[in-house]
Amino acid sequence: MTTTTQAVNPLHRILGMAGATAVGVLLSIQARINGALGARLDDPIAAAVVSFGAGLVVLVGCATAIPSARLGARRVVAQIRSDQGLRWWQCLGGVCGGYLVFTQSMTAQVLGVALFTITVVAGQVGSGLVVDRLGLGPAGPQRVTTPRLLGAALAVVAVLIAVSAQLGTSRADWLVLLPALAGIGLSWQAAVNGRVRQTARSSVLASTVNFGIGTCALLLAFAVEVAVRGLPAELPPEPWLYVGGFLGIFVIGGSVALVRYTGVLVLALGMIAGQLVGALLLDVVVPSPGTTVPVSTVVGVGLTLVAVGVAAMPDRKLRPPRDLPR
Repeated sequence: MTTTTQAVNPLHRILGMAGATAVGVLLSIQARINGALGARLDDPIAAAVVSFGAGLVVLVGCATAIPSARLGARRVVAQIRSDQGLRWWQCLGGVCGGYLVFTQSMTAQVLGVALFTITVVAGQVGSGLVVDRLGLGPAGPQRVTTPRLLGAALAVVAVLIAVSAQLGTSRADWLVLLPALAGIGLSWQAAVNGRVRQTARSSVLASTVNFGIGTCALLLAFAVEVAVRGLPAELPPEPWLYVGGFLGIFVIGGSVALVRYTGVLVLALGMIAGQLVGALLLDVVVPSPGTTVPVSTVVGVGLTLVAVGVAAMPDRKLRPPRDLPR
């Protein structure tokens, strides 16, 4: 593992941020769909299994048909067996993805997509700084620079402002801890998935590994639940309730491909911008029962957009000094 900060082309970082924003919008839509499916089934774990399982079926088919993905699988297995480069635990990012889908199904309908997304943000911001500093992602160690600290601090302030109108209500209860933990896991997931992609040289293979691990973890939890509660309700007939897993393919695949250009923190903040914009649009256009959008939430979204730009700014102190004229 490298111990120096890797330079990133500014254009690549800008494009990476734009891509991360688009991925964040998809993630907010996925949260609404998985939350609705969990409510209809009255079983968030079953909804998560359906979502992840659907995505896994598509990815396995793609990975089997694409030669570069098959070659990537051999590279990953070879490195793990040789104990050089990639470690086995770096293939477990899907556990965090499965947990995120579970929390979407369990809490998004109760908290509202906006509050759910903002709580995930809180976990992502703090863990993103730590994961980048430790160099767990493919971009290598990222120094804790002034812009990155300021961007992270602005994001935290934005979270507090955005949820301020709901802090005194029953909706902001212990359930917010679940998406906060999911946010912490998302940063680690982005880092290790990026390492898998770096080894495999295939985003499809890295996404397939992520979905495979996540589905296995969810099936284990589902088996325990069935033993205790029995089978969930019948599957609802509406087709749109089952597209969450397909959106997840683009969410995971996009983050896997982009993290090497942005680093974990900037990727997280770019996705946050998209999530908040998408979440607000959903809560305005197709709100869940009882959901309102206070002015403080809109202000928090705007401040988060500012935080994204600040965190992505280069730190001039890191630039090497120019040679003095002789």
